[in-house]
Amino acid sequence: MVRAMTITDYPSVYALWKTIPGFGIRAIDDSEEGIERFLLRNPSSCAVAEQDGHIVGAILCGHDGRSACFYHVCVAKEYRRRGIGSAMVRFCIEALKREEINRILLNAFIKNEIGNLFWQSMGWRLCSDSHYYDYILNERNVTVFNDAAD
Repeated sequence: MVRAMTITDYPSVYALWKTIPGFGIRAIDDSEEGIERFLLRNPSSCAVAEQDGHIVGAILCGHDGRSACFYHVCVAKEYRRRGIGSAMVRFCIEALKREEINRILLNAFIKNEIGNLFWQSMGWRLCSDSHYYDYILNERNVTVFNDAAD
């Protein structure tokens, strides 16, 4: 079952993130307070998937009124290849359509072969006409990556 994420899901979603090899968790943005701020701005477009009584997938999805972004898209390893990721993507897309958002962007690390294959299979295209830049406003918001060993 896919449904909108709420802040009460945070402990389970955070625990899921910790199980994903190579997953990056930011000190401030991905704290409970940071996710609560994100959910307040995007109350209907973030998704979780529940199976067997617990959360097995999540997508953070937010927009600025023009374009949306997907963040932290993940499905627990033992639940992959069951359509859960696709169902969450469709849930988020429908929520964005209701808000009249016409474009979604996402970043997939080059080394994330599984993720890149997933997005390509869903019909997403690799953009070759732009560069991704970032500018750090708060140096305390460090990203810690989970061990890559699987």
